[in-house]
Amino acid sequence: MSLPPTVRHIRFVLVRPSHPGNIGAAARAIRTMGYGRLVLVSPHKYPHADANAMAAGADDVLRDLRVVSDLADAVGDCRLVLGATARVRGVRLAEHTPAAAAARAEQTALDGGEVALLFGNERTGLENEELHRCHGAVHIPSDPAFGSLNLAQAVQVVAYELRLRDLGLARGGPAVAPAVPVEERDEPPADSAAMEGFFTHLAQTLDDIEFHKGRSPVTIMQRLRRLFLRAAPDERELRVLRGILADAQRMARLAHGAQ
Repeated sequence: MSLPPTVRHIRFVLVRPSHPGNIGAAARAIRTMGYGRLVLVSPHKYPHADANAMAAGADDVLRDLRVVSDLADAVGDCRLVLGATARVRGVRLAEHTPAAAAARAEQTALDGGEVALLFGNERTGLENEELHRCHGAVHIPSDPAFGSLNLAQAVQVVAYELRLRDLGLARGGPAVAPAVPVEERDEPPADSAAMEGFFTHLAQTLDDIEFHKGRSPVTIMQRLRRLFLRAAPDERELRVLRGILADAQRMARLAHGAQ
């Protein structure tokens, strides 16, 4: 029996989890919804007996999970990265309900793209630098007077919405239906690693051509990140863009040499 595309292509990523028990509880949460791909980024304590105890039998998820030291290693091959956050601090991202996030993740998975759903540290959540890598934010509309949602509970809510889509029970129809209309394209969007390489090249080029002139480089790059993540260029389009950047850098070197 073949697995649904969502199960094959969607991973849950816990970024800097502090408590090993929450790792086990998150493994249990995704396993009960039919999922099994779990990635840990710089966990404070793992492996740990508390993780095994709280997994309550989801041993296959713990056995197969990946532990990486850097977020880039967790999401580099992903075409879509969504970050769960109580609030977006200093990073403007499109906000999704869990249902809308599941629809968008499903759409990418049906197209064969890898998807990462990020969940941050229990105390601090996702840092701004981590949110910069995301195409959108997932916000669970909890009670404003008591929004204390446990890490594994947040994972469970999102996994449940994905499960509804797998079963064809979500608002918006069966899982095979596209979540939102998408543009016909010849090539899939570039993955996260390719986009990060482009952003590094773009930032260096802006410095080389002395673009900022007193303006904040951080603010400029945040806006450009949103622009290009929204545009979702493919690999060939990125090569064209990087060719333009390389020519701009060459001209800047010539101009500096003529001074």
